[in-house]
Amino acid sequence: MNDSTIAAVATPIGAGGIGIIKISGQNALPIASHIFQRSYSSISNPEDKDSADISSLKSHHLYHGYIVDPENRRVVDEVLLAVMLAPHSYTREDVVEIQAHSSPVVLRSILDLVLKYGATIAGPGEFTKRAYINGRIDLTQAEAVIDIINARTNKSLEIATTLIKGEMQLCIERISDYLFNFLAEINAAIDFPEDVEEIINVDRTTDVFQNNIINTIKELIGQYDNGHILRDGIKLVIVGKPNVGKSSIMNCLIKKERSIVTAVPGTTRDLIEESFSLSGMPVIIADTAGLHDTDDPVEVIGINKAKDYIDCSDLILFIIDGGSILTHEDHEIFKMINTRNSILVINKSDLFSDRPKVNTPDSWKKMPGVEISALYNRGLDELKDLIVKISLRENSFDPQAVIIPNLRHKLILDRCLVSLCSAVDGLNRGSPLELIAIDVKEAVDLLGEITGGSANNDVIDQIFNRFCIGK
Repeated sequence: MNDSTIAAVATPIGAGGIGIIKISGQNALPIASHIFQRSYSSISNPEDKDSADISSLKSHHLYHGYIVDPENRRVVDEVLLAVMLAPHSYTREDVVEIQAHSSPVVLRSILDLVLKYGATIAGPGEFTKRAYINGRIDLTQAEAVIDIINARTNKSLEIATTLIKGEMQLCIERISDYLFNFLAEINAAIDFPEDVEEIINVDRTTDVFQNNIINTIKELIGQYDNGHILRDGIKLVIVGKPNVGKSSIMNCLIKKERSIVTAVPGTTRDLIEESFSLSGMPVIIADTAGLHDTDDPVEVIGINKAKDYIDCSDLILFIIDGGSILTHEDHEIFKMINTRNSILVINKSDLFSDRPKVNTPDSWKKMPGVEISALYNRGLDELKDLIVKISLRENSFDPQAVIIPNLRHKLILDRCLVSLCSAVDGLNRGSPLELIAIDVKEAVDLLGEITGGSANNDVIDQIFNRFCIGK
């Protein structure tokens, strides 16, 4: 793959101030030389070869000039061009970046010229994939790139930045180095069985395994379980019978009129989804159709969608009308969600300020609750605080101080933990060293899957296919 020269538009398509064409590979400079003319040269003179040759340009400097079609000397655009020579580039290959005006027509024309003179179109994430293959970054840092691109809050950005700095890589490498050394001790003990007790101190080894390795891996797994929501976000769904104020509450939370609000029951018939940030935590919130018995085929579809969304949600806001008595529909909804992570939201508190509010059964008391008035924006701060508290499981996290693995890392660490615990158990029981070595070697290979040292091509392709073209 690295023998080819790739190119792509590296900026989002659309009209704007700047658009970037990125070229990477051994022919990046010759290709750019065909189409770039420095500003001091004569564009109309096709014999002026020296002015078009960019091989003499300084690396990591910007040069003003024009993209010119060599066949007809037509100027495509006025540009800035930067050369980044290997290995001091993003991909550790020769890289050329052309900064043009961000017109889709301009960028397409320049890219067509680049492809015409020998480049091939880059695949999704292929620039970052080359950075990984050429050893500039490991797999955890490559995954952090896509996390940075997709970051929706400051905290999710901080988590991704921690990974891209290589903190996860360093942690995994420290564990792997010890396991490699221990495998060397096992091999020596197998070769010299009479010296086993001198080579391997079981008490010292199991202590190090438990305190320095197993506990570290448990901490990483725990950090994912407790902190991944800071990066991945929470899936929040609003449910309730018709006309209890679900749409009004959604609009209050996202601070814009996203859902239609009327006095007519059943206004919301489809799922309405929106993203917003809550105390630095990304939230995907959905307003659903009112859950009730109906023969209306459109409402039935909306209610079925709501039930599907409830099944895959992280947190449910169960809305009831605080100014009315509970109905059969309220009780049926409670039965549906009472085993799920839920908050009871008693809306329309302005209606019961001078009279008793709705009387909820004792069985509902276990569900955390809050009284609000969506109409007057009362109690919304308390609701937000409760959402954050429950979502973060009453823990606080400093993304700059801890490493929060992604789901792929977490699943591998789970398997690694099983292998290491088996190895410690084998040491304590006096199992044959060959069997202990198998468990330790499996743990080493699993750690290599995280950083990429032993990851198979299918895993690598799956990771980079999540990237956009041009990154």
